[in-house]
Amino acid sequence: MVLEVRRLGRVAYSEGLRLQDRLVQLRKAGEVPDQLLLLEHPPVITLGAHVRGDRSHVLAAPDMLRQAGIEVHEAGRGGDVTYHGPGQLVGYPILDLRPDRCDVHRYVRDLEEVMMATAATFGIRASRVPGLTGAWVGGSKLAAIGVRVSRWITSHGFAFNVATNLAHFDLIVPCGITGKGVTSLGRLLGREVPLRAVEDAVVAAFAAVFGREPVEPPAEVLPASSAVPLPVPQP
Repeated sequence: MVLEVRRLGRVAYSEGLRLQDRLVQLRKAGEVPDQLLLLEHPPVITLGAHVRGDRSHVLAAPDMLRQAGIEVHEAGRGGDVTYHGPGQLVGYPILDLRPDRCDVHRYVRDLEEVMMATAATFGIRASRVPGLTGAWVGGSKLAAIGVRVSRWITSHGFAFNVATNLAHFDLIVPCGITGKGVTSLGRLLGREVPLRAVEDAVVAAFAAVFGREPVEPPAEVLPASSAVPLPVPQP
Protein backbone atom coordinates (compact mmCIF):
# COMPACT_ATOMS: atom_id res chain seq x y z
CA MET A 1 0.00 0.00 0.00
CA VAL A 2 1.34 3.42 -1.00
CA LEU A 3 2.22 6.11 1.55
CA GLU A 4 2.70 9.60 0.12
CA VAL A 5 5.36 11.42 2.14
CA ARG A 6 5.24 15.22 2.05
CA ARG A 7 8.20 17.12 3.52
CA LEU A 8 6.76 20.57 4.09
CA GLY A 9 9.45 22.45 6.01
CA ARG A 10 8.32 25.05 8.55
CA VAL A 11 4.56 25.61 8.48
CA ALA A 12 2.32 27.75 10.67
CA TYR A 13 0.24 25.62 13.00
CA SER A 14 -3.08 26.96 11.67
CA GLU A 15 -2.01 26.14 8.08
CA GLY A 16 -1.06 22.65 9.15
CA LEU A 17 -4.50 22.15 10.66
CA ARG A 18 -6.25 23.32 7.49
CA LEU A 19 -4.14 21.04 5.32
CA GLN A 20 -4.79 18.06 7.59
CA ASP A 21 -8.54 18.68 7.57
CA ARG A 22 -8.60 18.82 3.78
CA LEU A 23 -6.48 15.71 3.34
CA VAL A 24 -8.64 13.82 5.82
CA GLN A 25 -11.68 14.61 3.69
CA LEU A 26 -9.84 13.56 0.53
CA ARG A 27 -8.72 10.33 2.19
CA LYS A 28 -12.28 9.55 3.33
CA ALA A 29 -13.42 10.07 -0.27
CA GLY A 30 -10.66 7.82 -1.59
CA GLU A 31 -9.15 10.63 -3.67
CA VAL A 32 -5.67 10.31 -2.13
CA PRO A 33 -3.71 7.37 -0.70
CA ASP A 34 -2.38 7.36 2.86
CA GLN A 35 -0.33 10.44 3.69
CA LEU A 36 2.56 11.29 6.03
CA LEU A 37 3.20 15.02 6.49
CA LEU A 38 6.61 15.88 7.95
CA LEU A 39 7.18 19.46 9.08
CA GLU A 40 8.23 21.91 11.76
CA HIS A 41 6.07 24.56 13.39
CA PRO A 42 7.01 28.03 14.61
CA PRO A 43 6.81 28.18 18.43
CA VAL A 44 3.31 27.19 19.51
CA ILE A 45 1.59 25.68 22.55
CA THR A 46 -1.33 23.40 21.69
CA LEU A 47 -4.18 22.26 23.90
CA GLY A 48 -5.62 18.80 23.38
CA ALA A 49 -9.18 17.63 23.89
CA HIS A 50 -8.55 16.74 27.54
CA VAL A 51 -7.95 20.40 28.43
CA ARG A 52 -10.15 22.24 25.94
CA GLY A 53 -10.79 25.68 27.43
CA ASP A 54 -8.54 24.92 30.44
CA ARG A 55 -5.15 26.62 30.40
CA SER A 56 -4.03 25.61 33.88
CA HIS A 57 -1.17 23.56 32.41
CA VAL A 58 0.14 26.62 30.58
CA LEU A 59 2.39 28.09 33.24
CA ALA A 60 3.49 31.26 31.43
CA ALA A 61 1.34 34.37 31.44
CA PRO A 62 -0.13 35.49 28.09
CA ASP A 63 2.12 38.58 28.02
CA MET A 64 5.22 36.41 28.47
CA LEU A 65 4.14 34.14 25.63
CA ARG A 66 3.49 37.10 23.33
CA GLN A 67 6.92 38.55 24.09
CA ALA A 68 8.51 35.18 23.33
CA GLY A 69 6.56 34.92 20.06
CA ILE A 70 4.75 31.76 21.14
CA GLU A 71 1.16 31.26 20.00
CA VAL A 72 -1.47 29.18 21.79
CA HIS A 73 -3.95 27.04 19.82
CA GLU A 74 -6.61 24.52 20.66
CA ALA A 75 -6.06 21.30 18.75
CA GLY A 76 -8.49 18.63 17.68
CA ARG A 77 -6.28 15.80 18.91
CA GLY A 78 -6.42 13.80 22.09
CA GLY A 79 -4.16 14.47 25.03
CA ASP A 80 -3.17 17.47 27.09
CA VAL A 81 -0.92 20.47 26.46
CA THR A 82 2.28 20.30 24.43
CA TYR A 83 4.80 22.52 22.69
CA HIS A 84 5.95 22.60 19.07
CA GLY A 85 8.81 24.64 17.71
CA PRO A 86 11.79 24.76 15.38
CA GLY A 87 14.08 21.77 15.66
CA GLN A 88 11.18 19.43 16.43
CA LEU A 89 10.06 17.03 13.72
CA VAL A 90 6.26 16.86 13.64
CA GLY A 91 4.56 14.04 11.80
CA TYR A 92 0.91 13.99 10.75
CA PRO A 93 -0.08 10.56 9.40
CA ILE A 94 -3.40 10.54 7.54
CA LEU A 95 -4.11 6.84 7.25
CA ASP A 96 -7.14 4.68 6.61
CA LEU A 97 -6.92 2.06 9.35
CA ARG A 98 -9.54 -0.11 7.68
CA PRO A 99 -9.95 -3.00 7.31
CA ASP A 100 -7.46 -4.69 9.65
CA ARG A 101 -6.06 -1.97 11.97
CA CYS A 102 -9.26 -0.56 13.51
CA ASP A 103 -7.79 -0.30 17.00
CA VAL A 104 -6.82 3.11 18.35
CA HIS A 105 -4.73 1.62 21.15
CA ARG A 106 -2.76 -0.44 18.64
CA TYR A 107 -2.32 2.62 16.43
CA VAL A 108 -0.75 4.62 19.27
CA ARG A 109 1.52 1.70 20.16
CA ASP A 110 2.57 1.48 16.50
CA LEU A 111 3.47 5.20 16.47
CA GLU A 112 5.53 4.61 19.60
CA GLU A 113 7.29 1.78 17.78
CA VAL A 114 8.12 4.18 14.93
CA MET A 115 9.55 6.69 17.40
CA MET A 116 11.64 4.07 19.17
CA ALA A 117 12.96 2.68 15.88
CA THR A 118 13.86 6.21 14.77
CA ALA A 119 15.83 6.79 17.96
CA ALA A 120 17.59 3.43 17.52
CA THR A 121 18.80 4.55 14.10
CA PHE A 122 20.99 7.05 15.95
CA GLY A 123 22.08 4.64 18.68
CA ILE A 124 19.54 5.80 21.27
CA ARG A 125 17.49 3.20 23.12
CA ALA A 126 14.04 4.67 23.75
CA SER A 127 11.22 2.78 25.42
CA ARG A 128 7.64 3.02 26.65
CA VAL A 129 6.55 4.06 30.13
CA PRO A 130 3.59 2.06 31.47
CA GLY A 131 0.44 4.15 31.62
CA LEU A 132 1.87 6.95 29.47
CA THR A 133 2.27 7.54 25.74
CA GLY A 134 5.30 8.52 23.72
CA ALA A 135 8.92 7.40 23.50
CA TRP A 136 11.05 7.87 26.60
CA VAL A 137 14.74 7.77 27.49
CA GLY A 138 14.98 7.25 31.21
CA GLY A 139 12.53 9.66 32.81
CA SER A 140 12.52 12.10 29.91
CA LYS A 141 10.21 12.15 26.91
CA LEU A 142 11.90 12.19 23.52
CA ALA A 143 8.75 12.01 21.39
CA ALA A 144 5.15 12.89 22.16
CA ILE A 145 2.02 11.44 20.57
CA GLY A 146 -1.47 12.90 20.25
CA VAL A 147 -3.90 11.57 17.67
CA ARG A 148 -7.38 11.94 16.28
CA VAL A 149 -9.31 9.19 14.51
CA SER A 150 -12.50 9.93 12.57
CA ARG A 151 -14.28 7.09 10.77
CA TRP A 152 -10.95 5.24 11.03
CA ILE A 153 -9.04 8.01 9.24
CA THR A 154 -6.20 9.32 11.40
CA SER A 155 -4.83 12.84 11.82
CA HIS A 156 -2.44 14.71 14.12
CA GLY A 157 0.30 12.33 15.23
CA PHE A 158 3.73 12.74 16.80
CA ALA A 159 6.43 15.26 17.70
CA PHE A 160 10.06 14.07 17.87
CA ASN A 161 12.53 16.40 19.57
CA VAL A 162 15.65 16.72 17.44
CA ALA A 163 17.13 20.12 18.33
CA THR A 164 14.13 21.66 20.07
CA ASN A 165 14.51 24.58 22.49
CA LEU A 166 13.81 22.49 25.58
CA ALA A 167 13.55 25.60 27.78
CA HIS A 168 10.19 26.30 26.17
CA PHE A 169 8.79 23.16 27.81
CA ASP A 170 9.25 24.96 31.14
CA LEU A 171 6.38 27.22 30.08
CA ILE A 172 3.90 24.31 30.34
CA VAL A 173 3.24 21.06 32.17
CA PRO A 174 4.14 18.86 29.18
CA CYS A 175 1.27 16.49 28.40
CA GLY A 176 -0.05 17.26 31.89
CA ILE A 177 2.62 14.99 33.40
CA THR A 178 4.54 16.12 36.48
CA GLY A 179 7.80 14.63 37.69
CA LYS A 180 9.06 13.77 34.21
CA GLY A 181 11.49 15.60 31.92
CA VAL A 182 11.79 16.30 28.21
CA THR A 183 14.86 15.59 26.12
CA SER A 184 16.02 15.78 22.51
CA LEU A 185 18.15 13.72 20.16
CA GLY A 186 20.75 16.47 20.07
CA ARG A 187 21.01 16.56 23.86
CA LEU A 188 21.28 12.79 24.13
CA LEU A 189 23.98 12.56 21.45
CA GLY A 190 25.82 15.74 22.38
CA ARG A 191 25.88 16.85 18.77
CA GLU A 192 23.69 18.30 16.04
CA VAL A 193 21.67 15.93 13.90
CA PRO A 194 20.34 17.11 10.51
CA LEU A 195 16.55 17.16 10.54
CA ARG A 196 16.56 15.56 7.08
CA ALA A 197 18.37 12.52 8.49
CA VAL A 198 15.68 12.13 11.16
CA GLU A 199 12.97 12.50 8.52
CA ASP A 200 14.60 9.68 6.55
CA ALA A 201 14.72 7.49 9.66
CA VAL A 202 11.06 8.19 10.43
CA VAL A 203 9.99 7.31 6.87
CA ALA A 204 11.90 4.03 6.96
CA ALA A 205 10.53 3.09 10.39
CA PHE A 206 6.98 4.10 9.45
CA ALA A 207 7.09 2.01 6.28
CA ALA A 208 8.33 -1.01 8.22
CA VAL A 209 5.84 -0.77 11.10
CA PHE A 210 2.78 0.02 8.99
CA GLY A 211 3.67 -2.06 5.94
CA ARG A 212 3.55 0.88 3.51
CA GLU A 213 5.54 1.76 0.40
CA PRO A 214 6.72 5.38 0.74
CA VAL A 215 6.70 7.64 -2.32
CA GLU A 216 7.37 11.36 -2.49
CA PRO A 217 5.14 13.21 -4.98
CA PRO A 218 6.09 16.67 -6.28
CA ALA A 219 5.57 19.13 -3.46
CA GLU A 220 2.77 21.06 -5.15
CA VAL A 221 0.69 18.09 -6.29
CA LEU A 222 -2.75 17.55 -4.76
CA PRO A 223 -5.99 16.42 -6.43
CA ALA A 224 -7.76 19.11 -8.43
CA SER A 225 -10.71 18.95 -6.02
CA SER A 226 -8.52 20.20 -3.16
CA ALA A 227 -9.59 23.65 -1.99
CA VAL A 228 -6.53 24.11 0.20
CA PRO A 229 -3.08 24.44 -1.43
CA LEU A 230 -0.01 22.97 0.17
CA PRO A 231 1.47 25.61 2.48
CA VAL A 232 4.57 27.54 1.52
CA PRO A 233 7.35 26.75 4.01
CA GLN A 234 8.38 29.63 6.27
CA PRO A 235 12.02 30.71 6.40
